[in-house]
Amino acid sequence: GILIKRVCHRGAYLSASKNFVEKDLETSVVGRSFLITGANSGIGKATAMAIAKKGGTIHMVCRNKDKAEEARAEIVKESGNKEIYVHILDLSETKKVWEFAESFKKKYKTLNVLINNAGCMMTMREVNGEGLEKSFASNSLAVYILIKSLIPLLEKSTDPRVITVSSGGMLVQKLRTGNLQSQRGRYDGTMVYAQNKRQQVVMTEQFAKAHPNIHFSVMHPGWVDTPTIANAMPDFHSSMKERLRTPEQGADTVVWLAVSEAAVKNPSGRFFQDRQMVSAHLPLAWTHSSQLEDQKFMSVMEDLAKSFQPH
Repeated sequence: GILIKRVCHRGAYLSASKNFVEKDLETSVVGRSFLITGANSGIGKATAMAIAKKGGTIHMVCRNKDKAEEARAEIVKESGNKEIYVHILDLSETKKVWEFAESFKKKYKTLNVLINNAGCMMTMREVNGEGLEKSFASNSLAVYILIKSLIPLLEKSTDPRVITVSSGGMLVQKLRTGNLQSQRGRYDGTMVYAQNKRQQVVMTEQFAKAHPNIHFSVMHPGWVDTPTIANAMPDFHSSMKERLRTPEQGADTVVWLAVSEAAVKNPSGRFFQDRQMVSAHLPLAWTHSSQLEDQKFMSVMEDLAKSFQPH
């Protein structure tokens, strides 16, 4: 834990940022569209704001209408960009995720960048209307469905990219396909979250192989002062408060991956932190899964996703 904390707090960002190339972000994205989940607070909102200021069309996908409209108004006001659209969706409702993605595809001609940012950390095990554990449904299955459904739209758009906001917590998790719904054993919300975040890394690697004309990436924002952390990990939050990153610092690499030319010079399917490609495993880690395990996971996800697909 010490290692992760040491490389991920505000001080680490400040030292890493000394090597950032300023002109990477000096770019206009007018005419490009960005779909951002969880865009009304934390990293998602900071990402939406930064891209809006560069002229991008933003689709904010949020659960809470009031908070979303409030954030939209703030983004429009500060950026002067009116091309900001709100879509209300609870990512834990699996069928609704499919319905949203399918209708988005019919309504809009292009989508250049999908940013899977929304995260959900549960303190106790709860299931959604479909009987799926909510953390898995929001963090893993919803991400799978959004990517799967929106790939045709991304593929016909220029310079398409998919970025998923993961977490350094996944470094202590090896992919497990056997207990996806956390039915066995004691429920530990932070560990389930970390497992979902490992699943996002595996999905990114696998989708990148299957769709070489889309640039996929997954990233760790560092430990950021966001509502998710404050609510789910109050002790960690209060003890670390002074050292947590701001949402803008946490969003920096997301924005870089979304808009810069430099980002897509890196191979697709990789894990990033502070604008650097880093290993998705700690040194000498036991967290590597085999190709067979990764493929099995993807086929389980495929079957699960399909079973909720509207016909």
